Amino acid sequence: MRVLVTGATGFVGSHSVRALRSAGHDVRLLVRSRDKAEAAFGNACPAEVMVGDVVDPNAVAAALTGIDSVVHCAAVVSTQARRAREVLDTNVRAVELVVGGAAHRGVGSIIHISSVAALFAPGRPIDERAQLGVTHSAYAKSKADGERFVRGLQERGAPICTLYPPGVIGPDDTGLSECNHAVRAFLTQLMLDTSTGFEVVDVRDLAKVIAAFVAQGQAGRHIVSGHYLPWSELIALFDSLTGRRVRRVRLDGARLRALGGLGDQIKKVVPFDFPLSREAMEYATQWPGTVGSPMVDAAGLKFRSARDIYADTIRWLYRARHITARQAGLLAG
Repeated sequence: MRVLVTGATGFVGSHSVRALRSAGHDVRLLVRSRDKAEAAFGNACPAEVMVGDVVDPNAVAAALTGIDSVVHCAAVVSTQARRAREVLDTNVRAVELVVGGAAHRGVGSIIHISSVAALFAPGRPIDERAQLGVTHSAYAKSKADGERFVRGLQERGAPICTLYPPGVIGPDDTGLSECNHAVRAFLTQLMLDTSTGFEVVDVRDLAKVIAAFVAQGQAGRHIVSGHYLPWSELIALFDSLTGRRVRRVRLDGARLRALGGLGDQIKKVVPFDFPLSREAMEYATQWPGTVGSPMVDAAGLKFRSARDIYADTIRWLYRARHITARQAGLLAG
C-alpha cells in the first residue's frame, strides 16, 4: 500500500515510517522541511517527500492524492501554557484537514494517533469505552476537540482507527519529545514521589501496532496500554538501572497541582526546564492507568518490558548527550 504519514520527522512519526517500510509499504511523507526529513532518515529517507504544513489545505490535498492509507501523527505536544494557542490551533485543524480529508476522499485505512489525555479523568482506569474527559489544558483540549470531530466521522461510517497511547518514550528521538524530556528531568533534576504513577509505551512498540493496524485495515477506537508503575516503584527502578540514588522529593498530589499552576505563571516570565505545569501535575498525581484494547492484544505483538524500555531510553539520552555519564550511571558503559 501507499501510506501517507504526517508528522514523519517527529518521534512517533519517524518510528512509524520505519515500521511501515519494514512491512513492505510505500511511504509518502508530508513534512515542513525536506532537510529535517533527510536528517531523520539519512540514506533511508523515503523517495516521496512532500513539503507542506498540515494546516495548509492545498498541501494536505496534494499529499492525499493517490493514497491508500493515512497515518496521522502530526501534533504539537506541549504542556507549557505559553504554547497553548499554538497547540489548539495546530492540532485541531490538522485533524480536520488530514483525517477529514482522507475520509472525504474515501481512503480505505485511516489511522489517527490520539492520546489517552483526551480520555483522562481521575478515578477508574481508562478503557476504549471511555467518554471524552473534562479538559482544562490546551493539549488535552486539542485532543478532545479533535476526537469529537473524528468520532462524528466514525459514526457516519468512515474507516478510521483511533489509537490512544499513554506517554511515549524510547530511543532515537528526532528531538526531545515531551515524555523523553520528563525522563531526562528525572535524571538531571529530581523525581516526584507522589500519588498514582507514570505510564509509558515504547515508541518502537507503538510503531509496530500502527503498522499492523494499517495492514489489517482496523477501524474503531483502541487503547495501546503501556507499563504503569507507581512513582515509588519507578524511583526504585531508576536507582537500580543507574546504580545510583536519584534525587527525589515526596509531596502530596494537591500540593503538586498547586505548584504546577504556579509553575505555569512563572514560566511566562522566567522559563525553566523542569516540566512543572498544572497539566503535567494533574497527570502525575491522578493518573488512573489504562486497560488495553483486545484488538491490540489480538495482534500478537510482543511489547518490551518496563525495565528494557527505560534502560534503552536512558542509554539513548546519554548517547545523544542529553545527560552525563554520571547521570546515566551503569547505563553509560
